[in-house]
Amino acid sequence: MSLSFLWIFTGITSAFFAPDVGYEILAKAGVTGSLASLCLYSGSALDVMIGVWILVGRGMKACYLLQMLLIVVYTILLSFIAPSFWLHPFGPVTKNLPLLVLIYILYSREVQESSDRV
Repeated sequence: MSLSFLWIFTGITSAFFAPDVGYEILAKAGVTGSLASLCLYSGSALDVMIGVWILVGRGMKACYLLQMLLIVVYTILLSFIAPSFWLHPFGPVTKNLPLLVLIYILYSREVQESSDRV
């Protein structure tokens, strides 16, 4: 439930409560205008979709893999666009490392459970 909340809250916050932060980061990468809006709102929708997917609980191996891929991509992009986020006191990038470990553990359990069923 908490992982689902994280994804849904992040997506909603990024789109509706603090889109200026996303636009600022995108502008640093040279992405502006309608392309920036497309990136911001698509990313937000994807975050919400992942949170809902976790709540639905079907196809979780694919869900966990998508989460890990997305977190790695977000981390790499932010590392190049806004490397100062690594030293930010609220840890917008550093928290990705324990999240990756958590999601990998969940993925591993799902793989184990599916092999036990076979």
